[in-house]
Amino acid sequence: MKLLGIDEAGRGSVIGPLVLCGVAIEQERLKFLERLGLKDSKKVAPKKRVVLARKIKKIAECHLVKITAKDIDLLRSKDFNLNQIEKIGMNKIISAANPHTCLVDSMDVKPERLSRELEEVNPGIKVIAEHKADDRYPLVAASSIVAKVERDLEIHQIRNEYQNIGSGYPSDPRTIKFLNETAYHDLPDFVRHSWATVEKLRG
Repeated sequence: MKLLGIDEAGRGSVIGPLVLCGVAIEQERLKFLERLGLKDSKKVAPKKRVVLARKIKKIAECHLVKITAKDIDLLRSKDFNLNQIEKIGMNKIISAANPHTCLVDSMDVKPERLSRELEEVNPGIKVIAEHKADDRYPLVAASSIVAKVERDLEIHQIRNEYQNIGSGYPSDPRTIKFLNETAYHDLPDFVRHSWATVEKLRG
């Protein structure tokens, strides 16, 4: 029986892509992931995340979906909210992995609604959506780690050209300083123009 875990990195960021990762594995091989002692990527040091991501990729299938800032802005201009955008990525991963059961870290305040919506699009696949699933299921923790490492690589590439962007999150003073010091019409494509943080700059 094939199992799939899905999580994301960069959901709340104002800079860079939203990265979703699905880690798929046959149930009898799950023990190899469990031996890595995986947990939510935010609780793992960056260097260790990189090492773990390499090991995860050797043990299991990894399916990545990167939704760029530009694509997020385009979808939001068509009245897609962030949950709907994330579901697009989740459905792509589920379709590619074709698992028996899918475990999802729920971004919906009602996890059962997310389970139902994903099952409707992917008939025959059991979807279990829970809050903080990356703390409960090693498979979801694995997807959290790989997604975070892939997003960090994207941010690192941006930093090669723009050194002072900070983490990309609205809570980071360096990120806000970068946005405030750049004219709205000069903001690069890697900035999510549709974010409230950026919309304020239009004035």
